[in-house]
Amino acid sequence: MVIAVRPMLPPPPLPLLITGVAGVAGYQAFAYFRRLFADQVIGTRRSDNWRLDRVGIVPCDPGSERQMARLFDRYQFRSVLNAEGHCRLKACECDPQLAHRANVASARALTRAIADGGTRIVHLSIDLVFSGLHGAPYREEDEPDPVTVYGQSMWETEQWLSRQPNCCILRISLPMGRSFNGHAGAIDWIESRFRKGRPATLYYDEIRTPHYADCLNRLCHDLLGRSLCGTYHAGGPRDWSLFQIAQIINRAGGYSPELLKGCWRTQAGPVPPRAGDVRLDSSRLARELGYSPMAQWPRDPEWFPTDRQWHRRGRGNGESPRLVEDLLCRYARHSPPPSQ
Repeated sequence: MVIAVRPMLPPPPLPLLITGVAGVAGYQAFAYFRRLFADQVIGTRRSDNWRLDRVGIVPCDPGSERQMARLFDRYQFRSVLNAEGHCRLKACECDPQLAHRANVASARALTRAIADGGTRIVHLSIDLVFSGLHGAPYREEDEPDPVTVYGQSMWETEQWLSRQPNCCILRISLPMGRSFNGHAGAIDWIESRFRKGRPATLYYDEIRTPHYADCLNRLCHDLLGRSLCGTYHAGGPRDWSLFQIAQIINRAGGYSPELLKGCWRTQAGPVPPRAGDVRLDSSRLARELGYSPMAQWPRDPEWFPTDRQWHRRGRGNGESPRLVEDLLCRYARHSPPPSQ
């Protein structure tokens, strides 16, 4: 598949704040923008997440209006990429206040710290605002009907931010890239199980539209510099079940196929509840931009599973954990870097 990438991307309004750098999307975005704009980019982490100690990352607890206001007073941010959020489904089900604080209250603290409507905001939401019980592929005009506390809190956040000026909301799916702690996000969580010889059980009927974190970085770069507002879907062009995603990781990494287990969502137990087919129709965003921002994941069709036994048929000695990095996490090396 050939992806049409906008050749010239001007700098976003600087300084730029990136919230939620502990997650895959925020962590990858911070590295990307910091590489381009150095100390004009600041990221935030929770105060107790002391392991995430990087130059340019400062502690700021989700929902703390005082801490966020101090941050804006100090840096005078002109744009924000809001990747803050707590996405662990079971933790959110067991502690709805945690989900509200991390996902809803954090967005309110952010907007209250902005003195006027001139600060550009790009907010990352999620496909799990939909139940997946009907309607896929979902379009922007479809009514959200989340089945999880996490999805409900993200929908509440969307409703709050949709009333803010100069804000663009992106509903994404699974950003395929590395996390800072090695076990957050789809690739790292699944591979962390396989690497330790532990089984991983994934679902045949939870369908997502994953995309490279690299592509999401450049999309956010573009949108931060535009005036486009409203809610847009930003999923990848090809859909996969969670089980198929795990098949790809299992085979690319050369892990034992016996470690991968599959089941239907109804066999998974009541907590956390699972969404079904939450494929996103992202054609509206492509029309607005004039190009398709997401490449298919994985890029090479020979890594497309053909059946539920596909991961058991290895390709010789080529599979290794390094292939997971080269084939499944990186798209930037296959496309030109953005121009400043």
